[in-house]
Amino acid sequence: MTFTTLRTTRLSRLAVLAAVSTVALAACSSTSASTAADSTTVTDPWVKTVDEGMTAAFGVITNTSGEDITIVSATTDAAPTVELHETAMGDDGAMSMSPIDGGFVVPAGGSLTLEPGSFHIMLMGVTEPIRAGDDVNVTLTFSDDSTLDVTATAKDFTGANEDYDGGDTMDGMDMGHDSTSPSADSMNMEGDS
Repeated sequence: MTFTTLRTTRLSRLAVLAAVSTVALAACSSTSASTAADSTTVTDPWVKTVDEGMTAAFGVITNTSGEDITIVSATTDAAPTVELHETAMGDDGAMSMSPIDGGFVVPAGGSLTLEPGSFHIMLMGVTEPIRAGDDVNVTLTFSDDSTLDVTATAKDFTGANEDYDGGDTMDGMDMGHDSTSPSADSMNMEGDS
């Protein structure tokens, strides 16, 4: 065997080894890529009971990844319209409820609590009663288009005393809708459920 033949054989083996290593690394990286949904858990999910109209879903959303994740929307069979909302103090000192622009951001390694009087998932246009103990399936959609299905248990809750009565207020809280909007037409929930 000549020096040139030996060198060509070694280079060929190195090229094959490099190609195999590249394919193996690519396979590992594609199976280990995770989505925002893979890094998210929801604990204590629940929905306030209601006969019809509006209600909301709550719970604690935890992000186990090293990057912020964003929930951009939610859907449920229990309501035709679902919005991500927050309740916050307005410039005039009144509490105001409105959709969140850009969605809910859950910080890296942290959590976001959805609770009455704060962040929540608003279900509008509910036509079938949601009774205590019922399961309500909610699908969260993230900015990377991944989804997470959550089952929230309905429970009676008398706090916050929401009273939508087809208007624009929630016990003095502006709903952020005018009375001619489709969302306002569905606001019919009595808050003492």
